[in-house]
Amino acid sequence: MGPRDAGGRMIARPPGTLRLATWNVEWFSHLFARDDRLLPDDHPSGREGVTRGDQAVAIGIVLTALDADAIMVIEAPDTSHRRSTVRALDGFAAWAGLRTTRTLTGFANGTEQEIALLYDPAVIAARHDPMGDPTGRHEGHDAPRFDSEFRLDLDTDERPEVITFSKPPLEAACTHLPTGFGFRLIGVHVKSKAPHGARTPDEVRRVAIENRRKQMAQCIWIRRRVEGHLAAGEALVVLGDFNDGPGLDDYERLFGRSGVEVVMGRGLGDSPDADPALRLFDPHAQGVPGRRTAAAPSTARFWIQPEQRYLSAFLDYIMVSPDLMTRAPAWRIWHPFDDAGCYGTPDLRDALLAASDHFPVTLDLTLAT
Repeated sequence: MGPRDAGGRMIARPPGTLRLATWNVEWFSHLFARDDRLLPDDHPSGREGVTRGDQAVAIGIVLTALDADAIMVIEAPDTSHRRSTVRALDGFAAWAGLRTTRTLTGFANGTEQEIALLYDPAVIAARHDPMGDPTGRHEGHDAPRFDSEFRLDLDTDERPEVITFSKPPLEAACTHLPTGFGFRLIGVHVKSKAPHGARTPDEVRRVAIENRRKQMAQCIWIRRRVEGHLAAGEALVVLGDFNDGPGLDDYERLFGRSGVEVVMGRGLGDSPDADPALRLFDPHAQGVPGRRTAAAPSTARFWIQPEQRYLSAFLDYIMVSPDLMTRAPAWRIWHPFDDAGCYGTPDLRDALLAASDHFPVTLDLTLAT
């Protein structure tokens, strides 16, 4: 089974390409027992109205259709003193018959939403390769290791705040085995800006601004790391769920730029003619801030219970370094309604809707002709 175009024709994967993907799989961890056994049964999953069995099958259908060489899985199964992301995802890959049979993780977190790279070991060699000072106790321009602390003055009171990641980004050094091409990945799941727990309008505003400030700080931290890799001339892909994007909300005006623009190198006072060699690129992040239209692309679809409607948002990105722009990059959002191939393949369309409230994004890079 594979995606088809609007005319019902199979969509073939371009030859000689590397395919990368990012996908936030909502509460993937809920599909596994405490010993990491998959539970494909009729019990409820973490998704409203979807059983664990139906979600597991749907995830397998989507991952098979993606046919990616490596997938950055956001909200991957939990790692703790009794659970293992690697054991869970390796077992799921075997159950679903995937070719991406190897799992790479970085620094574990306590949220039950890990970041993991699921990849095909016949195509990709990957290792966890964190950069930066492991202490991060002193303020400075250099970015400390992502499981450490980052000190930044967020409110101009000349006293730096201590910033941490609840989900430290995953840094991977990778090689495309058929060509020997080396590249780096940074898998990201930055803080949500939603004002969870706020009850009054004043609380909503206060919590939303506080969360936006933390989200922006995390993006500045990632940007510092990006600058180091770009200055070294390394091929770099930054991908994942940023919970943000140009023009996504009104609070963006308080900070001048979205967190996505900061990571790409378009924020914090950078002039429009800043060195293009230090910029990242994603065509979906090039929109004009504040411009919202019904035709805007999206990667996530959330049910708003009080309003009895769905809210669409663009939260998931794959950003590439300038050198990769010479590799004929081709992005695709696997949206069940907006992508003709997905919509024209009923099994895939239904699986995308059942598997998660986010939809995958893929990137094809031509490494050999």
